[in-house]
Amino acid sequence: MPPLLEVKNLRMHFPVRGGVFSRIKGWCKSVDEVSLTVKAGETLGLVGESGCGKSTLGKTIAGLYTPTKGNVFIDGTEVSLLSNRQRLPWRKHLQMIFQDPVESLNQRHSIGEILSEPFIIHGIGTKADRTRWVKELLGKVGLPPEAADRFPFEFSGGQRQRIGIARAIALKPRLIICDEPVSALDVSIQGQVLNLMLDLQREMGLAYIFIAHDLAVVKHVSDRVAVMYLGKIIEQGPMEEVYRNPLHAYTKALISAIPQHTPDKRRKRILIPGDVPSPINPPAGCAFGHRTKHPRYAETIDHPPQLHEVLPGHWVACSPCCVEEWVMEKAKDR
Repeated sequence: MPPLLEVKNLRMHFPVRGGVFSRIKGWCKSVDEVSLTVKAGETLGLVGESGCGKSTLGKTIAGLYTPTKGNVFIDGTEVSLLSNRQRLPWRKHLQMIFQDPVESLNQRHSIGEILSEPFIIHGIGTKADRTRWVKELLGKVGLPPEAADRFPFEFSGGQRQRIGIARAIALKPRLIICDEPVSALDVSIQGQVLNLMLDLQREMGLAYIFIAHDLAVVKHVSDRVAVMYLGKIIEQGPMEEVYRNPLHAYTKALISAIPQHTPDKRRKRILIPGDVPSPINPPAGCAFGHRTKHPRYAETIDHPPQLHEVLPGHWVACSPCCVEEWVMEKAKDR
């Protein structure tokens, strides 16, 4: 049985233009050769620094960008190269929650109009049906029925995000891409929205790709986790396994930054030197080794790290700059 979502060797490169005639002078490699899968009903956490390509990956999977290269499969059917018209039936299965509800909700439309729009686009139900369904959606996300007559600016940030969630679940999708859905909210509201999303997942059997830079939040909601760096996935595996036993130096640094609630168990913070290389001109070898000026970086030039399953279900990009020697040996054995 194929996974619900399968992404193979996905690239999303944006042209960089310059000069009088705006000719293409290079490419910004926001997503570069990414492969991943999501099973029905599970949550894949996608983490990394700002600018690593997480949101671009999510939008490309959702069809908001046409990939430069690669394939996106839903239930074994390739959807990445379909036209907008051909893709329309598949959009019901894959929806998105955006980071900023102020930007993602049309301020000129009432909440009732916003939540009715998915049904209108797909030609589902009568006007009376849509009015009833809107009230049901509002109830599911903890808002009163009369909210349908109000406008987005009349709600708080947390309430607006609940409206965004209601819109995402309107067509009963199987997968929702959550692009940092709680990062713009107060800490006290984040927990409420996360609990709502977990309740909806159990009730509706949803699968999530949960994009975030807060690893503590990702740990709370995810079954598996994938770590991105400069447009590539450099480690992925079961959530507990990756957090307990990170193999890549970048993952170790990210996990060391998670705040600890008990002072006696405080981790030693690993500081990452240097700056993130430019995705317009990425290094020829290991990107993280280049950043840290690792003495073995020269060995990786023209031999960029490849993902290897060094432990059951635990994959890591193996480079002498970033993983221990026993991991490199495991990768050779496999």
